[in-house]
Amino acid sequence: MPANGLGVMPRLRYLAERASRINVGSVLARAREVRDQHGKAVPLVVVDMLRSAAFDNVGFQDYVDYDFAMLSAAERATYMTHPVSNQLSERYDAEPYRHLFHDKLEFNRTFDGFLRREWMLVEEGNAAELEDFVTRHGTIIAKTRRGQAGSGVKRYHAADVDDWARFHRDLLTRDEVLIEQLIVQHQDLAAVCPGTVNTTRVTAFFDGETTHILAVAQKFGRGEVSDQMSFGGFYTMLDETGHARSAGYDSHGHVHVDHPDSGVRIADFQLPLYEEVVAFIDTVARVVPQIQYVGWDVVVGPDGPVLVEGNWGAGVYENKPSVSGIRTGNKPRYRAAIGF
Repeated sequence: MPANGLGVMPRLRYLAERASRINVGSVLARAREVRDQHGKAVPLVVVDMLRSAAFDNVGFQDYVDYDFAMLSAAERATYMTHPVSNQLSERYDAEPYRHLFHDKLEFNRTFDGFLRREWMLVEEGNAAELEDFVTRHGTIIAKTRRGQAGSGVKRYHAADVDDWARFHRDLLTRDEVLIEQLIVQHQDLAAVCPGTVNTTRVTAFFDGETTHILAVAQKFGRGEVSDQMSFGGFYTMLDETGHARSAGYDSHGHVHVDHPDSGVRIADFQLPLYEEVVAFIDTVARVVPQIQYVGWDVVVGPDGPVLVEGNWGAGVYENKPSVSGIRTGNKPRYRAAIGF
């Protein structure tokens, strides 16, 4: 078990950095969101947000997303927040190995046996190989080597390409050099949103012996190339059996009782093959044991889980009390597993 405590200096450095780049307009905008939803006066919300950031390691968006305005101090203390998550990443994800997760090409090379799809690298002189790959698969995903939250991800169709040399050249120019076969998802996921591969975010901690599942969120797309919120996506938390805890929500104030396109009731969703997902995460978490705290993105395919990517900066997904009725978060599970 890792040593207790996250240390004072990382927290002080984080607070100093946040203070140096605080955006007053952004804080006020978030405070107005809280006012509109919970009826709290903006000045009181601003003071509470600043106090929470300074003393409780609560990000401003965390305060909004997790409805802190309606929670008691004891209830707030059960929520994992982005500042705390960032400190865990810095402590438990060894810097020399982070590039294996941050660089998508290095990630594919390292975890090739778990991707369960073909992929290739676009480089000088392989336009013919690219044409063969895209033609065989019909539709492909192109990624830049570095990107997050769905940035640098595009979807291309062979039928739309009339000049393969130019297509090859344009991909190189845009640095969209990692080409992947489309993932086929399980019919239960396709029933919710067939136009997007809907990923499951499993936040896990590997302590050197055991892989601890800390939180599981199911993301749903809106037919775009990615299910990230920047593409209109949203999520719901899953319980220990893989069943949705509530309707879906995002960080933009949208709540989805039903999927807007398919009409499927989100709270009825059950992730198929959930136990296989848990076992799969235990396996992939051991490949680079120096990166202990990871947000794994997987897709359940017809025959089992498929690895999409791993995020050494795991991020945070949590219950939203105003939607779920659940007024506690996952932080106790993090504490039990990691010991901070």
